[in-house]
Amino acid sequence: MRNALHIRLTCLLSALFAVGMVRAETPAPLPTGDALVQTISALDTKVFDAYNTCDLKTFGDYFSEDVEFYHDNAGLMTSRDAVVDATRRNICHKVRRELVGKLEVFPIKDYGAMEVGTHRFCQIETGKCVGEGRFLNIWRYKDGQWQMTRVVSYDHHNIEAGK
Repeated sequence: MRNALHIRLTCLLSALFAVGMVRAETPAPLPTGDALVQTISALDTKVFDAYNTCDLKTFGDYFSEDVEFYHDNAGLMTSRDAVVDATRRNICHKVRRELVGKLEVFPIKDYGAMEVGTHRFCQIETGKCVGEGRFLNIWRYKDGQWQMTRVVSYDHHNIEAGK
């Protein structure tokens, strides 16, 4: 009798523990309003800190495996590996990215957010900012993780030194 009670109690506690674990692992809901703007702004800072320091593992983690990256000069890339490889070849230890002005952030119902902005690119060796372009990033929020699924990088042009 005592063993049966012990078994029932163990099963009950195990079930309660499992329910608690499921609740603890439930991702936070999609942020809205100012919280969404702050979230996407922080993600932009983190992804481009990794870009600027050539931390390709961290950088790559911000992209979905099947990302579509449209670049007006470089064309279309359709995988995380392609984006990371292009960054390794063309950006690392050559160029750093700076945000120009403020980001615009727009919610995408039941999906994530759209981030729109302008950035400039500066040569690491000389410190001169030589190019500028616009971007539109689509962020998906899934299972508590944010990743870019679509990137459109366009209107790239040379800028005068000192601007």
